[in-house]
Amino acid sequence: MARANLLAYGQVAAGIGALCAMDALVKYLALRHGVPLTSFGRYGSGALIALLVWQVQGRPGLAPGGLHAHLLRGSLIVAMALLFFWALTQLTLALALTLAFVGPLLVPPLAALFLKEPMQPRFVFAGLIGFGGVVVAAGGVPDLAGTKLLAVLAAVGAALLYALSSLVLRARATRDSATVITLMGAVVPAVILSPALVGAETMGAHDLGLMLATGLVGNIGVQLMARGYAHLEAQASAVMEFTGLPWAALLGWMVFAEPVAPATILGALIIAAACLWATRRSPALPSIAPPPAPIP
Repeated sequence: MARANLLAYGQVAAGIGALCAMDALVKYLALRHGVPLTSFGRYGSGALIALLVWQVQGRPGLAPGGLHAHLLRGSLIVAMALLFFWALTQLTLALALTLAFVGPLLVPPLAALFLKEPMQPRFVFAGLIGFGGVVVAAGGVPDLAGTKLLAVLAAVGAALLYALSSLVLRARATRDSATVITLMGAVVPAVILSPALVGAETMGAHDLGLMLATGLVGNIGVQLMARGYAHLEAQASAVMEFTGLPWAALLGWMVFAEPVAPATILGALIIAAACLWATRRSPALPSIAPPPAPIP
């Protein structure tokens, strides 16, 4: 059991690291080619890889009544990706990911509203504490006239959209296979973002390879995390989410020479404490495990 847990922790940490590496690639490409084209590259390449997996696994079908739900989820993913990827071009990797950590805190109240899942009062207070951590991570309340505020709002908005998309995912998880969910989660955004190809400049082999790498690394990260979460409890899963901060800080420092502000670390710790409190088990009501932070 100990070895299984150790492997699960390693899988989750590696998966989060892979997604952070994808974010670093996205930031580099978005600065060179713009957010819309980079977003298409991420989901277009992801769709090609998902199609190959779908073919190998015997072309599993879509459950009846699921098309509308997957179209809705795909639309939410597109809006989330555009907001978050743009925020990456304006903020450091560490700060953008820290702001995205508010996403798991939004899931319980939204699940209570739309899915009628029970919610305890501590979720409300945890959300307030998490919001305080967001303000701290942003270095206080940003200048209302500055681009930084818009980027902060974009990252938090992406977290909200992620929480909404996760509700749709929960509703379909018991009906559609993981292969179908992964495929639809890439194909629908790729189709919606396809107009970004109109008038796009010819891309060199180097950047084209990096575009393909975003889909590959992103899919690998999701698969590693999914395998690890199957063997971890909710509280352990919540703790592991925050390994993304050192990954993002390391990659931001190595690739973009981004310094890590002490306020970013402090804000992440506050949000981590809020998530841990929110996911504590209750003897009366089952805990609601938050899904991964929104790294598109």
